[in-house]
Amino acid sequence: MSIGKTLLALTAPVALLSLGACATPFKADVSRFQRLPAPQGETFAIVASDPKLQGGLEFSQYASLVAQRLESVGYRAASDPSQASLIVKMDYDVDNGRERVVSEPGFGGWGGGWGGGWPYGGFYGPRRRGFIYGFNDPFLYGAGWNNQVSSYTIFSSELDMQIERRDGQRLFEGTAKAVSRDNNLTYIVPNLVDAMFTGFPGNSGETVRISIAPEKK
Repeated sequence: MSIGKTLLALTAPVALLSLGACATPFKADVSRFQRLPAPQGETFAIVASDPKLQGGLEFSQYASLVAQRLESVGYRAASDPSQASLIVKMDYDVDNGRERVVSEPGFGGWGGGWGGGWPYGGFYGPRRRGFIYGFNDPFLYGAGWNNQVSSYTIFSSELDMQIERRDGQRLFEGTAKAVSRDNNLTYIVPNLVDAMFTGFPGNSGETVRISIAPEKK
């Protein structure tokens, strides 16, 4: 088998792994503080913490997701928001992103890379500091095996939610934060809502990592 064909055969599994990595779970860190009594059919109304969002179509879409979750645990949407016994305040945001630089194994030329012999196999070994043990592992085969440096943009997003009695008594405070390579709110906010209501209302003062499985296509 020629060197070119050998390289193709060895790199194909890594290419498949890279493609599979695209369908990764959405992960969020959720912090909740609460003293919510067991629901007894109380009514609720959802309002935007930021007045500029109130009444917007986008906010209404996300508020409907929260309403569905509240109804699933025993609360009722108020027919007249002005008479709701609970006020749910909601806000969401995503930043402008920042660059993350990563180092990955790369061929980087043939000079000095053959000293340890041709490293067949080993693609599926454990990672160490971003490297995969086996083929082109600079820790195993010396400095002749260069790394490829690349960068990509990551975005930080957040969903905040508070629940208060009409008299202003605070019953729940929750925050769901995530870092992703997508800044599309129509993708991010529904996932943050799912994370917020996983195990709702949660243990007061606890921060948990929630993983949301990707949608099947």
